[in-house]
Amino acid sequence: MLQPPDSSKNSQLSSNPNSYTPVKTASSPMEQATIGRSLIIKGEVSGSESLFIDSKIEGTIHITDNRITVGRNGQVKASISAREVVIMGKVHGNVQCTDRLDLRGEGSLTGDVITQRISVEDGAVFKGSIEVRAVDTKNVKTQPQAQGKSPEPAKPSSTEQPKAAAAAAGA
Repeated sequence: MLQPPDSSKNSQLSSNPNSYTPVKTASSPMEQATIGRSLIIKGEVSGSESLFIDSKIEGTIHITDNRITVGRNGQVKASISAREVVIMGKVHGNVQCTDRLDLRGEGSLTGDVITQRISVEDGAVFKGSIEVRAVDTKNVKTQPQAQGKSPEPAKPSSTEQPKAAAAAAGA
């Protein structure tokens, strides 16, 4: 049986002790926009809140400070840029995350990935390349000082492909 929360703990949240009020977290609530199944978008999508995509999108998606979730019905043909990306549907395009990429078991991704962390579940399909970047920027700042001779060779290696950067580090 559903019972109302203890009114002594939630007295500031509910003015009527007989009504049921869901418990709210102390942190800011997570705002999330949803693009439903019946919508088709072609062009650029950008914003400042998390986005759940359960439809077809073609173009570019920029949600730099939040999460993009591609639902099971989502079919995205776009380059994606976000803090965090969760893929449960189909994505065809490059993905750039400032935090992490989570490719779920029923998801598929065709494209190149640049991220700090990545998780790929069993059953997920991925075709492309992955570049995992360092979490902190301290290594980039101290690298030229450690070389001592010239900081110029360190700058191009950060923009090169991962294989080229590894070859330059070994030389």
